[in-house]
Amino acid sequence: MKSLTFLKSLLEAPSPSGFEQPVQKIWRENVGKYADRIQTDVHGNCIGIINEEGSPRILLAGHCDELGFIVQYITDEGFLHFRNIGGFDVNIIPGRRVKVHTKKGPILGVTGKKAIHVMTDEEKKKKAEIHDLWIDIGVGDRKEAEALVSVGDPVTYTVGFEELRKDLAISRGFDDKAGSFAVGEVLRMLSGKSFKAAVYSVSTVQEEVGLRGARTSAFGINPKVGIAVDVTHATDHPDMDKKRVGDIKLGSGPVIARGANINPVVQKMLIRTARDEKIPFQIEAAPGGTGTDANAIQLTRAGVATGLVSIPLRYMHTSVETLSLKDVENVSKLLTAFILRLDDSVDFTP
Repeated sequence: MKSLTFLKSLLEAPSPSGFEQPVQKIWRENVGKYADRIQTDVHGNCIGIINEEGSPRILLAGHCDELGFIVQYITDEGFLHFRNIGGFDVNIIPGRRVKVHTKKGPILGVTGKKAIHVMTDEEKKKKAEIHDLWIDIGVGDRKEAEALVSVGDPVTYTVGFEELRKDLAISRGFDDKAGSFAVGEVLRMLSGKSFKAAVYSVSTVQEEVGLRGARTSAFGINPKVGIAVDVTHATDHPDMDKKRVGDIKLGSGPVIARGANINPVVQKMLIRTARDEKIPFQIEAAPGGTGTDANAIQLTRAGVATGLVSIPLRYMHTSVETLSLKDVENVSKLLTAFILRLDDSVDFTP
């Protein structure tokens, strides 16, 4: 229950890319109970460290930033125009409750668009554009709005965590606060155990806008091994073409990637560990860069032996992202077991 409370707290806190510190504060408070040392770098990455003098050095990365918006312009009538932070389907933005996170606290608003009843036939056919939308915070003019909100304030949807059925849950921001949570939980699971490796668990920032936190934290830590934890598309719902995106199911375990972004020794060791520990797992193909923190980690300095373990997720980059809590737990179990087997005798040369 303490772990679930930790996850819920991460999901409730706002963390659009570049504005992650409310979530990082929660991560530091929880993971700091199990780390020998915890630090925050100038980029905003939080790093929990145990057995710092050990070898080899392994980095675990899960990004804490979520999609969001940023206030761009305030009209004379007090409406807020905004831009997106990260990749949205613009068609599903209108008609949502949002919070504008100001220096005085969160302000409730709604995303507005002309009602379908008063649209022309041409307007009904037109693709939605972000600059055609606005946020209504219930004020009468620009002066009243500017007393509450500033250009550059971040914005998030208001929805949070709810349990759907059995071990399935829904929330905004599972991508990738679930991964940030999972790498933090590894330190708890390692607590009191003996192992050889130096473990650096990192809640990375700004993944959604270019894998930035992983790039800077990996450069600073200089690990021999790096494993990113992110989400991947579950294909067990209508309108998913498995010939194009593979066969991935909620509740069937962590997803271990194979391909160009992945060190083959790390990948084989993850699979062997899962089998030995009887942890269910799935495989996905990664023909090139994965678009995750693994991509930045692999290319750091002279190269890092990199793996990617993903959590199956339905409805990615929406306000109703859906996953299995058991899959999240099994990611942490798999990484913990991997670290317990890791020592300097492992040669990661392909």
